[in-house]
Amino acid sequence: MSNKKLSSPLGEAKVPLLLRNEDEEEQQEEQTLTRKVLIESKKLWHIVGPAIFSRIASYSMLVITQIFAGHLGDLELAAISIANNVIVGFDFGLLLGMASALETLCGQAFGAKQYHMLGVYMQRSWIVLFICCIFLLPIYLFATPVLRVLGQPEDLAVLSGEVAMWMIPLHFAFAFQFPLNRFLQSQLKTAAIAWVSLMALLVHIFVSWLFVYKFQLGVTGTAATLNFSWWALAIGLYVYTVYGGCPLTWKGFSMEAFSGLWEFLKLSAASGVMLW
Repeated sequence: MSNKKLSSPLGEAKVPLLLRNEDEEEQQEEQTLTRKVLIESKKLWHIVGPAIFSRIASYSMLVITQIFAGHLGDLELAAISIANNVIVGFDFGLLLGMASALETLCGQAFGAKQYHMLGVYMQRSWIVLFICCIFLLPIYLFATPVLRVLGQPEDLAVLSGEVAMWMIPLHFAFAFQFPLNRFLQSQLKTAAIAWVSLMALLVHIFVSWLFVYKFQLGVTGTAATLNFSWWALAIGLYVYTVYGGCPLTWKGFSMEAFSGLWEFLKLSAASGVMLW
């Protein structure tokens, strides 16, 4: 009887001890999983956060232009809206899609440690997109007759066509800026893109205020502000790339960029149609 009395308390004590150990292990596993999720989320947002901000800043330029045009009158607001949403919107989607072909090519080259090819691919994209911009110029040059055919009022069609003419420099800025953006994104240099986008956004706000309220240039001045801001964005990314931002991937201009243009064009066109 004495042995049973001694053994029963020990037996009762083992069960809670095992349960406590299992609970502690589960808590440790949960804490480990939570810590891993937080670490991965931090790494992800370090990349995605600046990319989201740069995209918002880019679209905000178009929105801010419409806001300033709204202070000029209903006709001016309608003209800017048509130019932005119809003409520039078509152009923006197609060129952005064509430049997105760089994401695959630059990602593969970077992973294979063929760093110099990133700069070559970007130059090929510049060539292809600039040629595409030349073929798309009639959209801007003949915007007024096209809008007439679509049934727009005469005054709105004429003013929208005039605004579209002033946005031609913006049209070519897309061809220069989009490949730069994809080139830097493939190297995870999204923070640089975000800072340059912030600079361009501030430039756009200041120039819009200057042209509309100080110089009183009207709706054409409002449209011209997009040229300043988008070219400031493109030049800022270019300066960062050329002057020390990408020492491994930018080796200067190369004649190699003119080879394989047909294959690059087919890939860019497929990517552009898919995204557009």
